[in-house]
Amino acid sequence: MPSAHPYVDAICDPRSVTRLVDPPVPGANDGRWWPPQVLLPAWLDAHASDFDLVHLHFGMESYTPAELTETVATLRRLGRPLVYTVHDLENPQLVSQEDHRAALAVLTAAADELIALTDSAGGEVRRDYGRIASVVPHPTLSSSATLPTGTAAGTTRIGVHLRDLRPNIDGVGTVATLARAIADLRADGARVEGVVRMNARVRDAEAAASIDRLAADAEGVTVQRGDRLTDDELVAWLADLDACLLPYRHGTQSGWAELCFDLAVPVIGTRVGHIAAQHPADFHAFAVGDPASLARAITDATAPAWSIPGSPRRVEEVARRRTERLAERDAVRAAHTEVYRRALRTAAAA
Repeated sequence: MPSAHPYVDAICDPRSVTRLVDPPVPGANDGRWWPPQVLLPAWLDAHASDFDLVHLHFGMESYTPAELTETVATLRRLGRPLVYTVHDLENPQLVSQEDHRAALAVLTAAADELIALTDSAGGEVRRDYGRIASVVPHPTLSSSATLPTGTAAGTTRIGVHLRDLRPNIDGVGTVATLARAIADLRADGARVEGVVRMNARVRDAEAAASIDRLAADAEGVTVQRGDRLTDDELVAWLADLDACLLPYRHGTQSGWAELCFDLAVPVIGTRVGHIAAQHPADFHAFAVGDPASLARAITDATAPAWSIPGSPRRVEEVARRRTERLAERDAVRAAHTEVYRRALRTAAAA
């Protein structure tokens, strides 16, 4: 859970795995899965005959470590195993990580099976929590046979999407660094521009105002404000980029890095978490506050011919990756099915 999340859809083989729908949240709008009712002991007791195991991905920040301790105790009493994919060794929705790490300690100790998305994340789980996780890579989240390949603009476009300025996004620092890097590259004759996207509704209005001022004073940097993009709109926006700049100040993995890989859009980001380990050849590192490092990363990221939107090489690269990623998704689904079977065998033997 959450059952309706695109990641969960991508990893579950419909031939062998049946997912329950997300239980409705009292008082919430239809379709909202958080706080996840599946983690409530009362729900588990009432629906014990409806499920064989619980696979947790997201949403545990809705509950305290003490409440999660009650959840795992209930699962033990019912004889139902817990599988936990450690997506977030640091929670992107939180500033302080103290409670999150306490929750991780509860869940990693209790889970019958753990999954990590990269070898380096698995190593952190082993080092900090003393458990060995099965490493299963992040699959493609797109079910489409074909993906857009973008449209050339005559300039090199570096895009950064700040979304709603959630806690792990350093919007001001990233845009300030981008503006200076763009200025330096343009001074050297490069035809490059920065495109900053930001939701109309943000969590930090003061930061949004600072970003607007930074862009207004920077030649070659524009800010787009608007409603949250739909999945199709986001894919189209990314496909038009020569490279995508990730603005994270902390985090663990990135679904955006996966989507960019599908679209053959190189990624530029800070070395937080394990994002660089997802697709190392496509990742180019920079440091916030160091425009020279960002200028180098932009130059390196946009060097391959396939980085140009709409080019024949981009079209070819997207098609090649699509074939590989769909095959990988089949392998990811098989790996998850085996993890589930192993967890059920362990619970049956207990």
